[in-house]
Amino acid sequence: MNRDLNTSFSSSNLLCQETQQEQEACFSETAKESHHYKSPCSDNEDDDEYIENLVQRETTTDDLFTTKTWLKSARFDAIQWIFNTRETFGFQVHTAYLSVTYFDRFIATRSIDEGKMWAIPLLSIACLSLAAKMEEPKIPFLSEFHTKDYQFENKVIQRMELMVLTTLGWKMSSATPFCYLHYFIRKFHGEFETKGLICKAIEFIIAIIKEMSLVDCRPSIIAAAAVLAALNGGLTRKAMEDKIGCISLWGSLQSEHIFSCYNLVVEIEMRKCKTPKFAISPKYWSVDNVIGEVFCSDVSDGGGGGDIKRKLTFNHSSDQNSLSKKICRP
Repeated sequence: MNRDLNTSFSSSNLLCQETQQEQEACFSETAKESHHYKSPCSDNEDDDEYIENLVQRETTTDDLFTTKTWLKSARFDAIQWIFNTRETFGFQVHTAYLSVTYFDRFIATRSIDEGKMWAIPLLSIACLSLAAKMEEPKIPFLSEFHTKDYQFENKVIQRMELMVLTTLGWKMSSATPFCYLHYFIRKFHGEFETKGLICKAIEFIIAIIKEMSLVDCRPSIIAAAAVLAALNGGLTRKAMEDKIGCISLWGSLQSEHIFSCYNLVVEIEMRKCKTPKFAISPKYWSVDNVIGEVFCSDVSDGGGGGDIKRKLTFNHSSDQNSLSKKICRP
């Protein structure tokens, strides 16, 4: 099979000869890693060592990634779909974040032509499917992943998964901000955790995901900024540095990144206060249903989406310059 992948999308190179069963078998062993982020050590010194190991595993880039204007809007829609689909399947919020990480790492490496808008939902499905194979004990069939306007054949999704895996160098395991919440809340606030504080921190993490590429900021930085903002939205630079001074993980550069991320959260909150409540999607912004999973409790399954009136089927026999379209009747 030819695996010479170009740096941009074309309909002709989205084919994969592997069967769905073979592809899923490749990831069977990775299921053992699920929930690793939910088990911080109970001893303080062990906590520090555990967090230090997580930070060392983080990946980021020194170069800020500039997203094209049209891609920012498409990325927002992709994230909305990922989190709504997460709720539909009952995935962990960790899985959704991981899939956005894959998405951002991919578009930071490969180009997507503005006219190929179908590539965004296809990439979203592939990233969420891969993240689910990494983290979830039960994996939906590829045919169960639906988007509003497009329906992709299994082979097309599999080909996209392979392209993502190759682009990311098969480096799919990563820490997320949710790994650090226990630790930072204890460091910045003490042992006592309130539901309001946890709610705010999770909400801020999800808000940050929408605003910036995850290749530009480490998960530990996002988590620290979210917890600090949840504790106090009016910290000065000096006050913030005093707060994080108890943690030996960071130098001056990391402190700068935390403060920048903290200011972004404050800015988001200010914009949110000026936005009518009816303009904010309640499903997307709801965090009550993810608190339990982040803090080791049971989580109820989410609801499904609405009816889909129009679908486009991508046929693997499509010509390179055109896509086969088919109207599907419900």
